[in-house]
Amino acid sequence: MAAVRGRVVVVTGASGGVGRAVVRELGARGARVALIARGTTGLGAAAVDVGTEGGSAQIYEADVADYDQVREAAARIEAEMGPISVWINTAFSSVFAKFIDISPEEYKRTTDVTYLGYVWGTKAALDVMAPRNTGTIVQTGSALSQRGIPLQSAYCGAKHAIKGFTESIRTELLADKRDIHLTLVQLPAVNTPQFDWVLSKLRRHPQPVPPIYQPEVAARAIVYAAEHPERKEYWVGATTAATLLAQRIAPALVDRYLARTGVDSQQTPDKPPTGVSNLWEPADENADYGAHGSFDDRSHSRSPQVWLSQHRKAVAMALAGAAATGAAIKALRH
Repeated sequence: MAAVRGRVVVVTGASGGVGRAVVRELGARGARVALIARGTTGLGAAAVDVGTEGGSAQIYEADVADYDQVREAAARIEAEMGPISVWINTAFSSVFAKFIDISPEEYKRTTDVTYLGYVWGTKAALDVMAPRNTGTIVQTGSALSQRGIPLQSAYCGAKHAIKGFTESIRTELLADKRDIHLTLVQLPAVNTPQFDWVLSKLRRHPQPVPPIYQPEVAARAIVYAAEHPERKEYWVGATTAATLLAQRIAPALVDRYLARTGVDSQQTPDKPPTGVSNLWEPADENADYGAHGSFDDRSHSRSPQVWLSQHRKAVAMALAGAAATGAAIKALRH
């Protein structure tokens, strides 16, 4: 285990949503956190959160879609905070709309932020980690990295790309026998400001597909992955596991199910659209959105599946032991 206490940990998308919950969790574990995002108000509030939890933080404002800005931020972090031990990519943006209604400019911008933002973050991290031959990179993925759904083609495409990119880089690190870990954390639907500030062309307010989890569930899993990076992939939430397994077993059936339910299940019946968009400019330049979205009353704060996933070897051994004990007792009775 590589504990994050006292180490320099970079988090992109640190000002809101899952990223904001991650930096709080890191602060509680005594990490020195470098916060990368755009909106100054959200970044400032995130830095306060880290300090309140017991860690320390510095702000590095940058647009992850711009490689030069990410590279310069990494250089400043190394100069001002010290060697980067962990780099966590969480930043993204998107468009809620049918593909036919998304402009080429909007689609490209989503891809630049959500996919290339991870590519540039990974490159900046490897540029400083490779000479030292040590470090960990955590990619925040999604169940939608292997199963596309309606109204989120740009986001799903980017998450699919992140998975393929991550697998490719991992094999290169293995081939070069580098002691640098790269792991992917696949998330379920999470109650974040995403549904309040992402560009939406829907007639109703977008919502996560239930069941919904609180961002702290995701944050704990991501920080656990940073401290236990030997696994190539973690799944968070029973719905993530069910989605990925269903896609492997019966993808055509999942297609038809989503065609029937996918559009309505991603829109609330009563809330109107927010009119807010963070695609081109940060929504939290003058307002702090925090980690949570507007679905607290419908969100789960725990996921037993996460514990089982993180301790699957111990669980398997316990089950095997129970089975062996049962067999022995049965034999003695006969």
